[in-house]
Amino acid sequence: MTAGNEQARTPDVDRLARSMLLLAGHDDDDHDHSHPEPRPSTGNWSKAPDFVSDPQRAAAVHEATARDKERYLTSGLASVDCRFCHATVQVKKLGPEHTTVQWNGQAAKRCAVFDEIRSAGGDPARAKSCHRLTDSIRHAIAEGCLEEISSAPSPGDG
Repeated sequence: MTAGNEQARTPDVDRLARSMLLLAGHDDDDHDHSHPEPRPSTGNWSKAPDFVSDPQRAAAVHEATARDKERYLTSGLASVDCRFCHATVQVKKLGPEHTTVQWNGQAAKRCAVFDEIRSAGGDPARAKSCHRLTDSIRHAIAEGCLEEISSAPSPGDG
């Protein structure tokens, strides 16, 4: 086969695409492809409406969003004090092998294990966990201060 024969057998891509569109029922000549005028930019990208023209509704949406955010971040969390260094963190047990621990700045500074890591020149943020806090969480479960598996509804369940 010569290069000329090969070129003769290669279909025209544009023609092939048009025939496929026609076959699928997309007649390009019958559709308006103009685009609407873009809205003036407010300098803030968002898919959701901002309700600028309805301040009462904007305030209600803002308040509901704040409640949702708070519920999402704190649903089912309980305070647990480390029995060794008395750092207080927020904990939620999601299963036997899954524990959510939310540290705050004060607890991270107070944690004796993290302090040892810092003293050795390490970064406690890279530590998997604090073994002493893990023991305190187990103790809180045994004492009934923390549920073994949280019964709190999932944050997405309204």
